[in-house]
Amino acid sequence: MSTSALHIRDFSEADWPKVWPIVQGIVLAEDTFTYDPAMTAEQAHGIWIAPPPGRTVVAVAGPRVLGTAKMGPNRAGPGAHVATASFMVAADARGRGVGTALLVDALAWAREQGYAGMQFNAVAASNAAAIRLYERHGFAIVGTVPGAFAHPSLGRVGLHIMYCGFT
Repeated sequence: MSTSALHIRDFSEADWPKVWPIVQGIVLAEDTFTYDPAMTAEQAHGIWIAPPPGRTVVAVAGPRVLGTAKMGPNRAGPGAHVATASFMVAADARGRGVGTALLVDALAWAREQGYAGMQFNAVAASNAAAIRLYERHGFAIVGTVPGAFAHPSLGRVGLHIMYCGFT
């Protein structure tokens, strides 16, 4: 896929029928996200669509939604100066730069919004591709909760906390 064919834009409600299958597939796989695989489309919408000051985006190529991301403050109050983000890419679009484009967009947005950095709270230690991507873009593992993620085939693996500070 040509990255010039890929466009990141803000989510609109009309996108949900194309976003939900991506979310559902990832959640049902149970190998990267800590979401309940029994969640409904309505529950997923409530979790995935970030209200202001957050933002939800889609990565599209033509009419097709290839991925999605949500971003916003990691915590409220005294923690609101650090952003967080989550990313989901359609299974048949992985390895084609969609995740990278979503991450770059999220980092640019967080910097433009004045955040001091971005923190990921729960990156499965078994998600090697995501960890490599995040590290290439300045993230470091700052801690790991041992055995906190029940991977369907690997058993309990760690959940990494990753951070990228902005200077």
